[in-house]
Amino acid sequence: MGVSGPIRVVVAKPGLDGHDRGAKVIARALRDAGMEVIYTGLHQTPEQVVDTAIQEDADAIGLSILSGAHMTLFAKVIELLKDRDAEDIKVFGGGIIPDADIPPLKALGVAAIFTPGTPTGDVVAWVNANIPTAA
Repeated sequence: MGVSGPIRVVVAKPGLDGHDRGAKVIARALRDAGMEVIYTGLHQTPEQVVDTAIQEDADAIGLSILSGAHMTLFAKVIELLKDRDAEDIKVFGGGIIPDADIPPLKALGVAAIFTPGTPTGDVVAWVNANIPTAA
């Protein structure tokens, strides 16, 4: 089953990090590519992020994490999606994430990680290629 209508992506800044320029750049790139983007703003809890994704019928959640809490925050979002029978919502993200942490994050269920310097077009292309759309 694919998405009917535009792909809907929640872009979120979980945790205490107060820097959201990258999240806003990604949100704008996704929007400019024709997707519906819901930006949650700063200092969101994993519960708030998942609640928003479910309420907004999102197809994906993009997390921006610069605080170093990526292992905990991604894991909690994935856990909450499972608990709420919303595992069909793909989770991807980016930020200051060491290369060594990427394989464990993917093992948790994070679909993709984008590190600093990734062109926005690469993120847009990944979302388009990995969120199935109705034919």
